[in-house]
Amino acid sequence: MPISARRLVLVAVTFMFTAVAVVAAQQGITNKDLLDGLANPARWLTHSGDYTGQRHSPLTQITAANAGQLKALWTFQSGVPGKFEATPVVVDGTLYVTGAESNAWAIDGKSGRQLWRYQRDLPPGLKVCCGRVNRGFAVLGDRLFMSTLDAHLVALDRATGKVIWDVEIGPAAQGYAATGAPLVIKDKVIIGIAGGEFAIRGFIDAFDVNTGARAWRFWTVPARGEKGSETWPDSVWDRGGGPTWQVGSYDPALNLVYWGVGNPSPDYYGDDRKGDNLYTGSLVALDADTGLLKWHFQFTPHDEHDWDANHIPVLADLTIAGRARKVVMVANRNGFFYVLDRTNGEFVFGKPYIKLTWASGLDAKGRPVEIPGQRPSKEGTLTCPDLYGGTNFNPPAFNPTTGLLYVSARETCAVYLSAPPKEGYKAGDLVMGGSLRRPDAGTGALRAIDPLTGERKWEIAHPSPSWAGVLSTAGGVVFSGTNEGHAIAADAKTGKELWRYPLGAAVYAPPTTFLIDGRQMVVVPAGMTLTAFALP
Repeated sequence: MPISARRLVLVAVTFMFTAVAVVAAQQGITNKDLLDGLANPARWLTHSGDYTGQRHSPLTQITAANAGQLKALWTFQSGVPGKFEATPVVVDGTLYVTGAESNAWAIDGKSGRQLWRYQRDLPPGLKVCCGRVNRGFAVLGDRLFMSTLDAHLVALDRATGKVIWDVEIGPAAQGYAATGAPLVIKDKVIIGIAGGEFAIRGFIDAFDVNTGARAWRFWTVPARGEKGSETWPDSVWDRGGGPTWQVGSYDPALNLVYWGVGNPSPDYYGDDRKGDNLYTGSLVALDADTGLLKWHFQFTPHDEHDWDANHIPVLADLTIAGRARKVVMVANRNGFFYVLDRTNGEFVFGKPYIKLTWASGLDAKGRPVEIPGQRPSKEGTLTCPDLYGGTNFNPPAFNPTTGLLYVSARETCAVYLSAPPKEGYKAGDLVMGGSLRRPDAGTGALRAIDPLTGERKWEIAHPSPSWAGVLSTAGGVVFSGTNEGHAIAADAKTGKELWRYPLGAAVYAPPTTFLIDGRQMVVVPAGMTLTAFALP
């Protein structure tokens, strides 16, 4: 074939595949697709894979017998200083992932090649406490939804990355920021807010998927006269904290959204905010249509250690003590593992999953029995865990077959020092109420917990605490990562380490798995890169 003809054929083939890719990208994701979750294993449509928060894939191609053969296929380098904390949304061979500084990309899942990039033009002087990061997209129809560091929510065209609409969640000048992944439920995009160290008043918002109009707002610190306001003094409730920066879970049968709420403000000084400070340090269950509070459970009343409850709530149906229960499970930052009845918030049981020194246990209603002398003090108080907690934003996973919940556990302590904040502080001011120091870095583990008893079943120890999330698969493999920069795989039943791969940077995000052309792939973010793995 002459060279010119060959070029024409190549051009035609390239055009054909491009056209097919565009058509595929424009096939809309429906509400039924979201409800079906991981029924289509070629997709990963929410931060947790489905609404339950279980992060459990039905894929079985990679097993405990062959996981040791995993090989790297490609690496995508963002080129943006910072780190990935996001879970990619995966739709039919394309990965959509957000990154540092409110950047986002569409990536070809076969090759790791960039298809498009979105870059937010951020204003200078943003007040962002704890990392200029982002934890991922939500998807519906032909649109992707993303929060931004300047506290906006944007809808992007999935085929091109172009902005369809852009709305403000909260005023960035007053300390509001947004780093969490949204959650799409029916015709609404639900999103939380960051900024608890800047004397904000936290909330959870819902926006119309088509227009961006706000549908409802739930304030995590109640106003005067509202239920829960009696747990705050009059002087500070309007800047009481309660950020909501990690995504929640959803039960369609109950139509309830479960969302964690962070620390009260100021962090380490509580004398000016006497009371339990609802709904900080809590899990709230909201009506998905209206945002009305149905129930709450407070893990850490009057928190002075910055133990945010910004965790992924894990939903499951379990038989506990001979009784079938619809539960929500939380491995909390305060060091206790909790099982609650998700229909009404009733405390089922709780048990420590790390070493802790601040409480001797939980009472019959789940309230901590505090050990005297463990609150922050002017002189400094050594308490375990440190402010980053027994675990943090890093998502756990639950395998219904093994019946085990897998969590990145942290074994840490800190000396907490309390000090009154400056007088006359206002919303948007950085207000810590003290400081802390750490005697050492601590250690960590990938830990398996029996949710029927709270007992530890196995662990893989880490020399330092890990920030990686966890992924479970029906192939009997658990994937995670380490602070030392390794991707790891373990036998879901026994905890035997099966595979380890050096990534060159600490892992701050959970692994994800999906099918492309019938081949199971696992993607692990680390630092500024994504690396894809598969069997040979």
